[in-house]
Amino acid sequence: MSALEKPQAVRSRGLLGGPVAVRSRDLSLRVRPRPLTVTLLLTLLAAGTGALALTRDGLVPPAEVLGALFGAGSEQAAFVVLELRLPRVALGLAVGAALGAAGALFQQLSRNPLGSPDIVGFNSGAATGALLVLLHGDPAYVAAGAAGGGLATAVIVQLLARRGSFRGNRLILAGIAVGSLLASVNAYLLTRAALDHAQSAQLWLIGSLGSAERHQVTPALLGLGTLLLAALPVVRRLDLLEMGDEAAGGLGVDAARTRVFVLLIAVGLSAVAVSAAGPIVFVALCAPQLARRLSRGTGTGLLPAAAMGALLLSASDLVAISLPTAGPLPVGVVTGALGGVYLAWLLGRGRRR
Repeated sequence: MSALEKPQAVRSRGLLGGPVAVRSRDLSLRVRPRPLTVTLLLTLLAAGTGALALTRDGLVPPAEVLGALFGAGSEQAAFVVLELRLPRVALGLAVGAALGAAGALFQQLSRNPLGSPDIVGFNSGAATGALLVLLHGDPAYVAAGAAGGGLATAVIVQLLARRGSFRGNRLILAGIAVGSLLASVNAYLLTRAALDHAQSAQLWLIGSLGSAERHQVTPALLGLGTLLLAALPVVRRLDLLEMGDEAAGGLGVDAARTRVFVLLIAVGLSAVAVSAAGPIVFVALCAPQLARRLSRGTGTGLLPAAAMGALLLSASDLVAISLPTAGPLPVGVVTGALGGVYLAWLLGRGRRR
């Protein structure tokens, strides 16, 4: 092939399966077909899991569920679907997407597959802030308490891992230490609370969607959408940091500013999830890795991770409400069990290699 023919071949590979550039006045994105297809399929699967949750016990037939969703069903079906089940399903999808996106950002920021908000202590910090509001303040400010607690934890972990520039094993160890300390603080707060408050707070700390209400759904969706839109333009700069700060700086990327901005977005996503459903474990850890294996992509993989998180939490909640237990099972119990199985699988896979 001559030198004049090579550029044409490169363009052909791009048309057949490579990245597609999408540009506008203020935004430039490179869209890869396979991750986009994986994101769409995972989103459809998550929506299908939510639809199964709406008709799980057969009390409301699928036709009446559709009628209730479009305002044409009976009053009883509308109450069951719109007031009892739909808020739980919608909140589960939003919380799962927030956890998956936060995990993807944290893992790319720390360059470590263990860099998820529940491992490095950010969820524990958000839970501490929200718990202080739940036990001693106005419940309307739970989201603000979670955001403040998560941000304060991020600052403390960053100071402890300062030599690591917010990446590597030093960050993970600092996060585990701070998270363990905050777990003790949370336990102390529960011992000092009234019995009824302590019981409800303990259920919330496990991670539960059982108390989901309609007024919680809109703020969670707005927070998720706003933070994802804010993250999309900066993801490309975050991926360039893999080349090193000096090389990325040569391409016009401010490494310090990018890390701080990504950290704020990731803490915000964690706060959205924790304030809505408590510190649900392992979704933020597993979702980015599973999405990356399916999409075979490099970099952050923000949208596939968000879609995978929504699917994992929605499926876990469907399992939680379908198991024949004596009472309602918090979804955090199911995600913890699935996370343990996932880690055991990783260990076995690593041993075989």
